[in-house]
Amino acid sequence: MTAVRRAGLLLLAALTLCATAAGPAAATGYRYWSFWERDGARWTYATQGPSTARPGDGSVEGFRFAVSEDSSDASQPRGTAGFGTICADTPAVGGRKRVALVVDFGTAADAPAGEKPPARRTACAVVPEDATTADALATVAKPLRYDTNALLCAIGGYPARGCGEKVTAGAGAAGGTSDGGPSVGLAAGVGVVVVVAAGAVWQARRRKNA
Repeated sequence: MTAVRRAGLLLLAALTLCATAAGPAAATGYRYWSFWERDGARWTYATQGPSTARPGDGSVEGFRFAVSEDSSDASQPRGTAGFGTICADTPAVGGRKRVALVVDFGTAADAPAGEKPPARRTACAVVPEDATTADALATVAKPLRYDTNALLCAIGGYPARGCGEKVTAGAGAAGGTSDGGPSVGLAAGVGVVVVVAAGAVWQARRRKNA
């Protein structure tokens, strides 16, 4: 194999590495509270927000804090307690309804940097018959925090900051945001390889033409 060919292959490999490095980085997700409804023993992702959902007496509603890309991979509330267990000590009241709530603060892996998720909790809210899920939640898990677009940001004061921010999937407590690009170190390393390869091609051609 000639020196020019060897140098050319080196340059091609370097350019391929550079293109690969510039490609999509790790998948990203969003750190947020998802809203769920219990149907028997099965959780289903709610089709409307808690501020418009109006559960009936005997309903079980759930919230889970986690990092996920979208509803298809969102983490469900943990635990198997149903309405009969959660509201066992709460008698029915005329003109009002009982809504069982499961609030799962998630795991340390999904927690924002510097924060520790509280233990999962359940509660039985007794609210007017026309109350929404948000109304029920407000009676048992204050303080709640919303953003200017009415997105639920915090339950029971958790998390203390942030609201649906974009994070690197699997980053966990590090919680670093990502722009999808390669790291500076990797890009710099690839740049050095490209420069060396280009120099080798130039030197080989110079010797051939001498």
